Amino acid sequence: MAEDRGMRAEVAASWHRSAAAGVSAELREAPITVDQGDLRDLRSAHPLARVFPLLDDVLGQAVRDCDAMMAISDADGTLLWICGTPKTLRAAERIGFVEGSNWDERLAGTNAPGLTIATGRPTTITRAEHFRQSVQPWSCAATPIHDPGTTRLLGVLDVTGGDQIVVPQTMAMVRAAARLAEVELGRESLLGPQPERPGGLRVLLEGLGRPEALFTMDDGRGRVETVRLSRRHSEILLLLAAAPRGLSGDELAVLLYEDDGASSTLRAELNRLRGLLGEEVLASRPYRLAADVTGDWLAVEAQLAAGDVREAMRTYQGPLLPRSTAPGVVRIRGALEASLRQALLRSGQADLMSAWTRSAWGRDDYEMWVAQRDAVDPASPMVALVDGQIARLDADLA
Repeated sequence: MAEDRGMRAEVAASWHRSAAAGVSAELREAPITVDQGDLRDLRSAHPLARVFPLLDDVLGQAVRDCDAMMAISDADGTLLWICGTPKTLRAAERIGFVEGSNWDERLAGTNAPGLTIATGRPTTITRAEHFRQSVQPWSCAATPIHDPGTTRLLGVLDVTGGDQIVVPQTMAMVRAAARLAEVELGRESLLGPQPERPGGLRVLLEGLGRPEALFTMDDGRGRVETVRLSRRHSEILLLLAAAPRGLSGDELAVLLYEDDGASSTLRAELNRLRGLLGEEVLASRPYRLAADVTGDWLAVEAQLAAGDVREAMRTYQGPLLPRSTAPGVVRIRGALEASLRQALLRSGQADLMSAWTRSAWGRDDYEMWVAQRDAVDPASPMVALVDGQIARLDADLA
């Protein structure tokens, strides 16, 4: 089989992070981080408590019928609820897959809920892809559940079982159940009191790791539209999003073009962009976005300001519009990367440094490799790998 001949890149990256965090492949059980008394309080206060009965109804019974389990964790990896037959639950106890245990990959090694928390994406982990040997008889499929209003990660929905769940239909079913939960949470939110949003328009720009940005607009009346922008339009919107008070045509031109004399080109681009997005989104005099704007790079900046380096790394999908040479974009991109990099160097967290050095933009970062070596336990098998990469860079620099 294909899995016998190699390892998927995202799984390999997770193994590196698990090893860098000090997880032993021989660890039998995941740690219990919340006792039963505190667990009851944690569950009752958690937003997903409102949709747990729905998830148990649409997914819980289905997994019981095939001797699997449904589990729901919070955003930190603590398992809040686990549903399954008594026989399956007893078997899962032997690997510490119990309510109150924590399956963040830093504590439990590579697994689907932990990898979903680390990457923010749906994940399937099969048998030998698990970092810990005790978990390798199992397979699991997990997907994130987000707050529909803020897009904040609330938790992870997971199905764990044997080979019977390693089919595409399992992930489709898990993702459908998670989306249903998000819809229900959104419906409850709409029934409650809502703060006024200026203008009613909300705009999300996603440009991290993308040559062109994704533009998503919510008109506040139930219409949501996503558009993949051209590179130039991506640059314009990013620069306007970074200047909430707006920019004059001359200011925007300086930030956008490497040479002078492009005012007529800029006006044409702005007219095309206004035709694409609508008059209500792109205002003029000065040019600005007449909406409540959020961006993935702005989220990283906010997370760093709050000191949450781990969440910033989770959000950071790569350099901002990496192919752009617009002076204003180059400056924002460089400042963001420098801020995140310095926060990582100061964090002392080897698994986060490992995520950086395994990326396309960080694999030749000598200072980060050295910091990672200092952060890794001297007895860890990761030391040899890190030393090898430092030797490679020494040879290249020589």
